[in-house]
Amino acid sequence: MGKRKVGALEKVDADLPNLQHKIKRDATSYKEDFLKQFYQYESHREIFLRAPTSATDVGIISLRDLIDFISHVADFYPNITAGFPEDLMRILTLHHMELESELREKIVGSLVLLRKKEALDSSALLYTLFPILTTTPSKSLRTLLFQKIMSELRSSNSKTTNHRLNRAIQTVLYNLLTSDRTSPKGIWAVKLTRELWKRQIWTDSKAVEIMKEASLADNEKVVVGGVRFFLGGDKEREEVDDESSDEEGGIDLGKLKHQSGVNKKTKKKSRAMEKAVATKERKKKQPHALNFSALHLLHDPQGFAETLFSKYLQNAKSKLNLEQKLLVLQLVSRLVGLHKLTVISLYSYFIKYLTPRQPSVTSFLASLAQSIHSLVPPDVLEPLVQKIANEFVSEAAASQVASAGLNAIREICVRQPLAMNDTLLQDLVMYRKSKDKGVMMAAKGLLSLYREVGAELLRKRDRGKTAVMGLRSGERKELRFGKEEAGEIEGLELLEAWKEEERRRLREEKGLPAKLGEDDGKPEEEEEEDWGAWDAEDDESDDSGGWIDVESDMDIEISDDENDKPAVKKAKLDDQNPVIQNEGEEAPKLDVEGKNKSAYATTRILTPADLAKLQELRMRAGVNKLLGTKKKRRQDQENRHVDDPLTATEIEGLAGLSDRKNKEERIALAAAGKTDRADHKSTQAIRHEKKILEGKSTTNKEKARKKNFMMTLGKAKGKQKKSLVERGRVLKGHVQRQKRGGKRGNVGR
Repeated sequence: MGKRKVGALEKVDADLPNLQHKIKRDATSYKEDFLKQFYQYESHREIFLRAPTSATDVGIISLRDLIDFISHVADFYPNITAGFPEDLMRILTLHHMELESELREKIVGSLVLLRKKEALDSSALLYTLFPILTTTPSKSLRTLLFQKIMSELRSSNSKTTNHRLNRAIQTVLYNLLTSDRTSPKGIWAVKLTRELWKRQIWTDSKAVEIMKEASLADNEKVVVGGVRFFLGGDKEREEVDDESSDEEGGIDLGKLKHQSGVNKKTKKKSRAMEKAVATKERKKKQPHALNFSALHLLHDPQGFAETLFSKYLQNAKSKLNLEQKLLVLQLVSRLVGLHKLTVISLYSYFIKYLTPRQPSVTSFLASLAQSIHSLVPPDVLEPLVQKIANEFVSEAAASQVASAGLNAIREICVRQPLAMNDTLLQDLVMYRKSKDKGVMMAAKGLLSLYREVGAELLRKRDRGKTAVMGLRSGERKELRFGKEEAGEIEGLELLEAWKEEERRRLREEKGLPAKLGEDDGKPEEEEEEDWGAWDAEDDESDDSGGWIDVESDMDIEISDDENDKPAVKKAKLDDQNPVIQNEGEEAPKLDVEGKNKSAYATTRILTPADLAKLQELRMRAGVNKLLGTKKKRRQDQENRHVDDPLTATEIEGLAGLSDRKNKEERIALAAAGKTDRADHKSTQAIRHEKKILEGKSTTNKEKARKKNFMMTLGKAKGKQKKSLVERGRVLKGHVQRQKRGGKRGNVGR
């Protein structure tokens, strides 16, 4: 029997992709064919809805193909397919349990495609997919729905932030967590919010409130997810931001310019070069986003910390295990230390865990240290410091234990130096003579700390030269509880010192005295540069008509005796002028607290030139700090806990130095730092392989060295036959080429 001939209409019926292609080319001519397929889809849909569980395989395949076909061409016939998205959403919502897996995935994909064609609203799509995500038992469907929801939210916020959609979804997630706190469905709210926070799509306080409610849930998985967000969400966001910036800024302009100079010049390559330059410039001009930490966006950190502590740590009926409780404790400690909260019962909670036999004891010590700030009463901390010293720091304790204990005490005293008494401090400082390197370094760190903040607690021989001189001159005053230093502009003293140095240099160039009052010392050139010299100090003269400073009664002695000489006015103390002292008069005491504080911000208006120079000086100071300068080391240690968490690794510190390794362990440690070599190779060969792996080419000298000898023989013979005139001509041409930058003339590019 011969093969049956298929008619043209049957070909159209059987080949939906072909019909789809033809409709995209000419939708009007194939409207009847589309209507026929649409009516066929409606009949298959009605048959399926009558008995979803007993549908045949042929009917499911036909329905799946028709759904795919109509979703691709629905935008060409909007009137006919107006109810098509609602039909798909109704089928998916009501029968997602009974649907065949491929048909279910096809419906989800078709809905997303209709959303891209703007045949469906974004909020309607998300309202349909999210309830299925939280209820379906299918793992593959949950993965698919989560990906589609994430991609839809990212695309909706790609160009501009869609505040209306974000608020709607955030309300749904918030209600999901607060409606039933024992339900495990809240984990999807945690996953969505954390991923959107990491991608910097949600950066507002509403997202933080969602994770706050998750941290206060009654389900263990939801609680741990919320707590981990506050402990590591900002770090994840920074890592993703660094990766994206590396990908976007990965255009090497120098490499492109080199290639354009070496390779053949074409219009296509020149356009690519111009596009790369424009992209690089556009990235430079983009404003830097202000991404606040989640811990800073909390509405009520005091109430949040107290609720976490009382619900999960103090409550004996809490279902959290030790590891989960430790995570909650780290979050409470960070909240207390960052916002300087007052939770007195937190410190007594640590007492039972401060023993070397406690599992994860270094994490407990780190949590204790970062929960301390300058407003914690020293009476509360003294028992904790004494307990750590008794349990960890003793002659019978192991060297690693003693090193960790000393580091923990030091971290506590960095934040609250008043927690230490002189007897205990002098005892702990004696461990700097220990033979173990870890213990010795930890004790020296504690000693150097108190030489800066509380030298009066040390013995005279341990105070050091700088501390002794500071105590004698009165520059260092005794610390007082609750005393806070006034804040100022970061790096302003650097700008003031630079201005004074420039002013002194200009006066020396003009032949004027280097030291002069500030009112007369600013040159005219600097006045013109700084926006007409907005200097508030000029208003201090009596002719300005403003306020006039009057000497206080304590500075002027009034006497009825006419023979008395007029009272001598005490010299005004200035940071830049030396102290003037009259004969027979005691030297005035320096106001140490106000001596180092700059009055630059209150007496001047910073111009754009000043701000630019201030930024440059800050960067220079940061570089100096990275290079190992010792300035402001104590301030960096005190401010480290403000945003950066204190980890167990920092508490362990140099405890690894106390662990004496045997010969096999030392050999293994040394071999771990070397590359895996199958055979012995020279250093040059290793560098050459590394170059090849990095995609770098060889130099011209290396290429010439590998050239065949017979190819170089003719050139060598030609050089020998050159006359003196030819040699001079070649040398002259070589010098000229070098001046213009080689054969291609690359000078000035």
